[in-house]
Amino acid sequence: MANKPNILIVYTGGTIGMIKDYNTNALKAFDFSQIVEKIPELQQLNCNIETISFDEPMDSSNMNTLYYREIAETIEDNYKKFDGFVILTGSDTMSYISSAISFMLENLQKPIIFTGSQLPIGDLRTDAKENLITSIEIACCQKNNKPIITEVCLYFEYKLYRANRTTKINAEQFEAFTSMNYPPLAESGVNLNFNQYYISKPSAKEKELVVRKELVNGIVILKLFPGITKKVVQSILNIDDLKGIIIETYGAGNAPNELWFLELLKKAISKNIRIVNVTQCSGGSVVQGHYETSLILKEIGVISGRDITTESAVAKLMYLLNENLSLKEFTTYFEKSIRGEISNE
Repeated sequence: MANKPNILIVYTGGTIGMIKDYNTNALKAFDFSQIVEKIPELQQLNCNIETISFDEPMDSSNMNTLYYREIAETIEDNYKKFDGFVILTGSDTMSYISSAISFMLENLQKPIIFTGSQLPIGDLRTDAKENLITSIEIACCQKNNKPIITEVCLYFEYKLYRANRTTKINAEQFEAFTSMNYPPLAESGVNLNFNQYYISKPSAKEKELVVRKELVNGIVILKLFPGITKKVVQSILNIDDLKGIIIETYGAGNAPNELWFLELLKKAISKNIRIVNVTQCSGGSVVQGHYETSLILKEIGVISGRDITTESAVAKLMYLLNENLSLKEFTTYFEKSIRGEISNE
């Protein structure tokens, strides 16, 4: 009989790790070292579970690249000891965090499943237990003694998504996340069904895990809206030490073609600031040049984000800005899939 998979749970903070003190009705941090005792259903899973928790639970609103690095280093330090990882974070920024981790880990050969919950693990109607139990089960799943999942994923409310394709869409429903431009990798019902066609296939030759720890913080998101003024755009594009801009444009990548707007973008590009065009729409793709209002963006050097999410674009920009690439090289790398974050043409 094959050895039981070893699964590491990493708790960083978030709603899932809260439990109610019924004497005071106050929420307190759950002790994940006692997880198997507190959730006896886990004993039915054919795996060994260990846990690591951040010294201080981190609200997901306070997450930043220093904590991304801590998560990546925790995986790196334990990579050879464990067969899969379940990372627990707050759901509000989970798409940002998990997207970043997907770019930071190169040559990944093991499952990394992000999950959380809308209600604390100690609540009567909590979604935490199902999300946690199924995430561990997915991390355990193997075929021919090899893990079925070998990428960074996000599991929530019966669906497993590629992490860097996700967006949080609801603050109240258990079905908090979606992936508009890429199908679920697995769905959990009576059975756990994997959609094999959509799952990333690892290299046939096992390669050493490479962890890219350096991310560039000097970026901004500029969301366009009708009536946006020159003064507003100018103030954003003139931020000190700005390295990259994500412009959330209309529809298929359209933006104002007023001269002042285009001149400001051209000036920023001339200062080696990378500008990426991402649609405001929850689904669909940027197609620069499809309409006249986006053709000129392409001509002046704005990079097409195609069907990437804003969350993933932030992570990819932080990752690529550290690589010291020319505008042509940067455009080539950004406009193609590195970790499955963009659809192939």
